[in-house]
Amino acid sequence: MEEAGKPNLSDYFPLLRKIDPQGIRRRMTLYFGKILELFDQMIKDRSRLRKEPDFISSNDVLDTLLDICERNSEDFDRSHIEHLFLVLFVAGTDTTSSTLEWAMAELLRNPEALFRARAELEQTIGKGNRVQESDVARLPYLQAIIKETFRLHAAVPLLLPRKAAEDVEVAGYKVPKDAQVMVNAWAIGRDPSIWEDSNSFVPERFLRSEIDARGQHFELIPFGAGRRVCPGLPLAIHMLHLMLGSLIHSFDWKLEDGVTPETMNMEDKFGLTLQKAQPLRAIPIPK
Repeated sequence: MEEAGKPNLSDYFPLLRKIDPQGIRRRMTLYFGKILELFDQMIKDRSRLRKEPDFISSNDVLDTLLDICERNSEDFDRSHIEHLFLVLFVAGTDTTSSTLEWAMAELLRNPEALFRARAELEQTIGKGNRVQESDVARLPYLQAIIKETFRLHAAVPLLLPRKAAEDVEVAGYKVPKDAQVMVNAWAIGRDPSIWEDSNSFVPERFLRSEIDARGQHFELIPFGAGRRVCPGLPLAIHMLHLMLGSLIHSFDWKLEDGVTPETMNMEDKFGLTLQKAQPLRAIPIPK
């Protein structure tokens, strides 16, 4: 992710692509190769287990894809599985973890929001019970917290670059064919002409709004929109609600010694993904 986020001269001077002056492509090839080797070994191990007479399928993603591969070997093979996992793993690891970290940081910085979220969980789930994926639909305030985190802290602030397929005019601006287009989702999420009190963490704004983060409302597009919307959107939506809900329902939290909600460092570190400049350090206290 660090390599992908570095400015690459080859992107702006195509004649340099063959020589790769900064070595970015060379290093990326090495990193991707290591990940593909890991996935290849996992697939081989599972394929070997599937041939044993006492094997019981777990019906997980890998088993499902291997079933498809066996039924449609001409159109879908092991290399497709490896590269699908590569995309999901690279794109979905630090984006999900950084969003969860921002959500926890905002809640610890806003104790009233944390109290309200915990009260909703206790009333809906019950003390001592685990949060299940099926519970999320009954937790509107938890959903609002995730949306507000998406708004303030877009995981990929400039999304991924687009390229115009043809000459087009947008809002009076002419975009020529093959032009690279960057969409500033971070700025859209903090635009004061769209959002009241735009720099404050206010989950309540989504309790009275039908805006969602799935690309249907351009005020909030952390995953992009249209045919090139992020393919990991469903996974992120499910995982973030489940993880955040589990963390605040299972534990009480306090900041490390000497840090208060008022003195928390909320600066971000810009890159391909948006990370906290100073990682969140919080102490879980079992209930």
